[in-house]
Amino acid sequence: MMGKKRKRIIGNIIWSKKGYPKDSEESGLGQASLYHALIIIFLEFFAWGLLTSPIISVLNDTFPKHTFLFNGLIQGVKGLLSFLSAPLIGALSDVWGRKPFLLLTVGFTCAPIPLMRLSPWWYFAMLSISGVFSVTFSVIFAYVADVTTEDERSSAYGLVSATFAASLVTSPAIGAFLQDLYSENLVIWLAASIAVLDMLFILVLVPESLPEKLRPASWGSQISWEKADPFGALKKVGQDLLILLLCVTVFLSYLPEAGEYSSIFVYLRLIMDFSKEEVASFIAVVGVLSVLAQTLILALLMKYLGHKQTIMFGLVFEIIQLTCFGFASQHWIIWLAGTMAAMSSIAYPSISSFVSAHASADQQGVAQGVVTGIRGLCNGLGPALFGFIFYLFNVDLNENNLLSNDPPKTENNLSHRTFNNSIQSVVPGPPFAFGAVLVIMALLVAAFMPENPHAGVNKKPKMPSAAAFELQEDGAVDKKHEIEPLITDTDLEL
Repeated sequence: MMGKKRKRIIGNIIWSKKGYPKDSEESGLGQASLYHALIIIFLEFFAWGLLTSPIISVLNDTFPKHTFLFNGLIQGVKGLLSFLSAPLIGALSDVWGRKPFLLLTVGFTCAPIPLMRLSPWWYFAMLSISGVFSVTFSVIFAYVADVTTEDERSSAYGLVSATFAASLVTSPAIGAFLQDLYSENLVIWLAASIAVLDMLFILVLVPESLPEKLRPASWGSQISWEKADPFGALKKVGQDLLILLLCVTVFLSYLPEAGEYSSIFVYLRLIMDFSKEEVASFIAVVGVLSVLAQTLILALLMKYLGHKQTIMFGLVFEIIQLTCFGFASQHWIIWLAGTMAAMSSIAYPSISSFVSAHASADQQGVAQGVVTGIRGLCNGLGPALFGFIFYLFNVDLNENNLLSNDPPKTENNLSHRTFNNSIQSVVPGPPFAFGAVLVIMALLVAAFMPENPHAGVNKKPKMPSAAAFELQEDGAVDKKHEIEPLITDTDLEL
């Protein structure tokens, strides 16, 4: 296997596995591959999945009167910081390589875990601040882009998303079982140990994926901080119609999805009267179907429909599932919505694949960082949006209400509750119905995307700056390839 010469195409640069820099090979085990990325993602989110039950307990104990509000504020700060930092982290990974930023993002994402037991207040403070570097997905998708061809990329991104789903399907049940059997402390320290294992895996076994010839810093040139500036990256978004459309699509579609994640399981318990066993079964079924959708179905859709149609396909199913959650009055409708949710999970890996195909090989990090930053912003705004709409319609998602009586029914409360009850009899889940409207808008935006990922206002250069002056066999410089205007002169210094 190691003796065979096999060429990989990244963008329009062709290089063989034996063309890796020697220092990159010595920095890990073997050649950089998709499997390294899958293991990193699985371990990181498996650790967090184990803490699903302890996190709820710590939230209720620390903020007993305003649990949902403070959870929204914490996630909002974290999401805003992720939004600002993701383009910067992605751009720097295009300069210095993926491995150091994988170590940095995984380390900061998992840093709050041990503080959960040591000091809850410090845990929530660190959780908020960790948003500065909690952008593992942007670096992971850039890593995957380095080691796959454009044709393989959509399937590879589907595998990454499926691995993420698989880790969250299995770990919450394991964490709850260990908590009941032993103690909450055991679960927390087990999660911290898995996080440390993930960091050791990156440090010792993960090789660098970015070829040295695509790293300007290795040539002794200065780093273009304009490229790394998060606000500069956002300015570039406005100059590229395709990236702008993709970012708007991500914002409109992932905003309700993030809000749904924050409240759906409590909603099923309190509003739809699901038992704990039914909720656990629902998580498992949706998770398994999501894995199948993001592997087999995504690959087939990308092969026969292409990027744009696959994105729109996922958005249509997201509209259906949010509508079902919003108007459902029976359990079978909720199960139908779960099936639709699994199918809609193909939208984000499809968008990431579209972004990757559009960006040049030396700009994968900043391109994925912009999209991941939008997603991080949604992770902060989505729970707050859903919480606000639940509040407007007097829907209390405090789990303590399962054990307590209704509040006193004064005359004002009765009139307000009567109005809201009349609406809830038709729309039991108003935030989900509003989310469906947002995704309809996302679908309309996606309809304006070009079919070809290489189209757009600023077309992708046929060769990235690192190889723009690569000599052909006859020794002449190929002048057919134009250099992207956004690349500075210092990026071209040898």
